[in-house]
Amino acid sequence: MSRRAAFLDRDGTIVQGVEYLSSPEELALMPNAANAIKQFNKRGYLTVIVTNQSGIARGYFTEERLTGIHRRLIEMLSREGARIDAIYYCPHLAEGIIEAYSIDCQCRKPRPGMLLRAAREHDINLSASIMIGDTPADVMAGKAVGCKTVLVQPHNNGFDMPENPDFIVKDLMGAVLLMS
Repeated sequence: MSRRAAFLDRDGTIVQGVEYLSSPEELALMPNAANAIKQFNKRGYLTVIVTNQSGIARGYFTEERLTGIHRRLIEMLSREGARIDAIYYCPHLAEGIIEAYSIDCQCRKPRPGMLLRAAREHDINLSASIMIGDTPADVMAGKAVGCKTVLVQPHNNGFDMPENPDFIVKDLMGAVLLMS
């Protein structure tokens, strides 16, 4: 039986947006993020982080450093009773300086590779799921696989949206309230 998921972008959605966040010490949760994730957990959603991490291809940090960042994020959320079921990240960037990661991949949002992989590995029903993020790339990735899409826009960023999200909210808790 397929399950539904809340696919969550990381930077600007769960944690404060820090350009190329490269240290666990830089992590700071967005207001209401832990409580929102806890509410998704209670409602039976798998919570899956899908995040572009081109800082690896750019040589700003390593995959090992990213693992430490994600370990700390899971600990921070866990202390507040919130659970993350899986994390998928794309380390690629075609114009990156680290050759192994300098590819044009299918996993970098707005492409849907991370969502498709998560669906396969966790038996997720994409049409019953939701993609939540703070950029047009997040919305486009969700639309590409048939998810409902939510743009987190605490301020009117004035994005030029190539595809309209199904919903626009101020924070992650706003997305939870839509699913009630």
